[in-house]
Amino acid sequence: MRAYGEAAGRRGDAARRLPVAWGAGAAGALSLAVTLAHPLTGTVSGSAPLQVGEVSVLLVLTAVTVRRSPGGRAAVSAGLSGLAVALILLRAVWQGPPQLAFGACAGWALGAVAAVGAGLYLRGLDDKRRRAVEEAERAQRLGLARDLHDFVAHDLNGMLVQAQAAQVVAGTLPEPVAEALRRIEDAGQRALASLDRAVHALGERGPGIEELERLADAFSPAVRVELAVEPGLAVRHEVSSLAYRVVTEALTNVRRHAPRTTTVRVEVRKEGETLRVRVEDDGGGRSQSTRAGGFGLASLAHLLEARGGKLAAGPDRRGWQVTARIPA
Repeated sequence: MRAYGEAAGRRGDAARRLPVAWGAGAAGALSLAVTLAHPLTGTVSGSAPLQVGEVSVLLVLTAVTVRRSPGGRAAVSAGLSGLAVALILLRAVWQGPPQLAFGACAGWALGAVAAVGAGLYLRGLDDKRRRAVEEAERAQRLGLARDLHDFVAHDLNGMLVQAQAAQVVAGTLPEPVAEALRRIEDAGQRALASLDRAVHALGERGPGIEELERLADAFSPAVRVELAVEPGLAVRHEVSSLAYRVVTEALTNVRRHAPRTTTVRVEVRKEGETLRVRVEDDGGGRSQSTRAGGFGLASLAHLLEARGGKLAAGPDRRGWQVTARIPA
């Protein structure tokens, strides 16, 4: 499982690259500065091929920004790049009649409007795809919850009833046998409680950030879990539930792969338009069971990517670290 961290870490590095909105805003601001400099210096631009190339780059950046960036950032950056496209012909016609300058700017503004429209159309397609993925996942979760409740819970109840009945019907039992039956009953009760929590998590309103304290308290008496959640944090339930799943998977891996762990730190806070969840332990980073691997983190990474997020996992200085970034 933990070997998955190298590949996930590379994807996490990509998530920290310069956002395209910053590039669009910077390019638009630079283009506007060059345009406004022409009247101040008294020069007239006559390099049509360079202007066409500049406009093409600005239009592409405008469309991509509108498609991929958060609303506020997209509005500012796309506004700068689109305005730069609309005013670029002022470099050549600023000395002419006002009607000519206005007509030229209006004509080029149509290109900026078209780029914004294309970006909004593609953004709508992306949103529709994400909603379709979420609906498919919801249907799968509900189907799995029904199966767990109808079949697994039924079998567990049967085992528990038989263990309880054996203690009553058989009369006086040797102490080792009675103790074994009590342990079976206790294990059955715990299994049913765990199954109830799993069914609840798979249902419509699974646990979220508000349940992290209970999860941390119940983790292990031998491991101290330090929970740091940003005060007043408020996000959509889907985001909160996904954060809870990240922490659950990370703690499960600590239990399975890092038996020497004494401290786990769980940090949840908002960074701009993103919810960052980080879980780090001091278990040394690797163990013999690490080689066995699994699919928990890999499946979680695919789920996050389908919703526009990223997951990175790998060794750090003291042990292992899992970091998830979820669009909030």
